Amino acid sequence: MLSCFLFFAAAAQAQVNLGVKGGTTISKIDGKSFQDEFRYGYHVGGFVQLGFGGKLSIQPEVLFNQYQTRVDTSFRAVYQNPSLVKLNYLSIPVVLNYKLGNALSLQAGPQFGVLMNKDNNFFENGKQAFESGDFSLLGGVQVNVSKFLVSGRYVVGLNNLNEIDNQDKWKSQAIQLSVGLRL
Repeated sequence: MLSCFLFFAAAAQAQVNLGVKGGTTISKIDGKSFQDEFRYGYHVGGFVQLGFGGKLSIQPEVLFNQYQTRVDTSFRAVYQNPSLVKLNYLSIPVVLNYKLGNALSLQAGPQFGVLMNKDNNFFENGKQAFESGDFSLLGGVQVNVSKFLVSGRYVVGLNNLNEIDNQDKWKSQAIQLSVGLRL
């Protein structure tokens, strides 16, 4: 209870910035059922920066994030589906920013993803084959110039996304390149 009070008291004194961002998501799913290649998708959303007056700030975000991958020929033969799979996630990264100077920050933190596809037809979105959630860690850099920001991140999935069986572990990887605007 005391820790919650201290957190909210610190947040009340924090410098708060709201913003929007978007960019490309270059992703792949690791596993023997998938081709070992990165595919292009996108992400778009918003963020809140809570600066605590020093070098540290917290940046929670809400992003619509699209991952794409191609399945291997053996997987295609079993499921008789098109080779391209699109996975749409509502991603919630909670990033810790550490300022190295006026413009450059290092970023690290967890990311929680919820698979948004509602159709249960694997031919269209892979919902039956993939877990409904993805827990990841991310690290990267962000450049802040006036109200604009540019960031690059590497995101690595920690949990197995395979909903079919546990014989083949599927893990996500992504590189996110973003531009944003503080409002």
